[in-house]
Amino acid sequence: MSLPAYPAYRDSGVAWLGPVPAGWSVRRLRFLADIRPSGVDKHSLEGELPVRLCNYVDVYKNDRITDALAFLEATATPAEIERFSLRAGDVVITKDSETPDDIAAAALVESSAAGVVCGYHLALLRPVSGVIDGAFLFWAFKAPETLAQCSVRAQGITRFGLSSGAIGDVLVPLPPPAEQRAIAAFLDRECGKIDALVAEQERLIALLKEKRQAVISHAVTKGLDPTAPMKDSGVAWLGPVPAHWEVRRLGTLFVEAADEGEHDLPVLSVSIHDGVSDRELPDEELERKVTRSDNRSKYKKVQPGDLVYNMMRAWQGGFGTVAVPGMVSPAYVVARPKTSTRTAFVELLLRTPCAVEEMRRHSRGVTDFRLRLYWEEFKDIKVVLPPLEEQNTILGFIEAETKKLDTLTTEAERAIALLKERRAALISAAVTGRIDVRGLVPAEEAKAA
Repeated sequence: MSLPAYPAYRDSGVAWLGPVPAGWSVRRLRFLADIRPSGVDKHSLEGELPVRLCNYVDVYKNDRITDALAFLEATATPAEIERFSLRAGDVVITKDSETPDDIAAAALVESSAAGVVCGYHLALLRPVSGVIDGAFLFWAFKAPETLAQCSVRAQGITRFGLSSGAIGDVLVPLPPPAEQRAIAAFLDRECGKIDALVAEQERLIALLKEKRQAVISHAVTKGLDPTAPMKDSGVAWLGPVPAHWEVRRLGTLFVEAADEGEHDLPVLSVSIHDGVSDRELPDEELERKVTRSDNRSKYKKVQPGDLVYNMMRAWQGGFGTVAVPGMVSPAYVVARPKTSTRTAFVELLLRTPCAVEEMRRHSRGVTDFRLRLYWEEFKDIKVVLPPLEEQNTILGFIEAETKKLDTLTTEAERAIALLKERRAALISAAVTGRIDVRGLVPAEEAKAA
């Protein structure tokens, strides 16, 4: 859609902003809104009053704050309730983040909700009445230009934050009030359309993911021949299986290996989504994902064909087949095939939802966080196995089918990326005045905004 520009522009005096429409000004946020960083935590203390707490996730995951959200129950002092209770037209932003480029996510308070208080890690922005409209301020915080200002002003090392002064220094292009409302209404409408298209693609991706898992699960537990005679496997999680397939304990297929690592081997990791990484982890990932040690003999040497699993993540599908020589963390178990079994087939079988639940049942620990699947329990788990030639055929089928589904998923992800780029560009153009939307919004819509 080709959108008109304003009839006249003037120099904004801000290098990165460039010209703005002749009737606009550029103001720092401290002159447009009352900035109130909150320190109300998610606690419940005697002597304080009960409140519903709007927390970080409520803002980060929602563009609108409404009474329909499931707010946390907490307590606050009368002074905190007075200062941080949310009103219709307020804007709430995230003032803290793990990275500076993911800070200042904004949400608009659509309606006053009794007893809802702005929580910790957030800042409440209360627009100055008659100067800036809350809906316009919300969209200004969705613009890449505003987010970039917040990103460079965020301070920290491992965690980043925006001070009141940093937030107040943010420059906001400011049209007259009627134009603010028109811009907000235009973006509500157009971004709503884009968001609907994004949601459609996300639903498609979810369906493709379900289809992918269904294809794999059926192939590795029932085979490819729908006419094949079936038998009761005698294993609850497997159910009926092809009559010519074998039910085997994993301990008859694999032996635990604990060869010492070597300094010239890459350190590999296991993902619950992607299996074993074929590339060595960079140092920062080593620090985060595996036990860091200068003595690499503490790591376990692996070879192609090994089945590796993370003891703490096996119940989530943390299995992988090794494709290249390397070594893994001591927290991993290395299962080396002692038969001509295709390890990749067993991996896919162990990643099926029913198998993952079986891994969980055999894991030991008081809570999910502490669950571990040790070799002694792992080797007693029963699986089903077709003849080697059929394993190869099934793996070939799965590779071909999942490749088609993955291609469709990639196309959907690309469509989402383009839609989000379009959304960001539209917001940027509207709130900086590069496009004139005044004639594109019915008067009643602009008034409602």
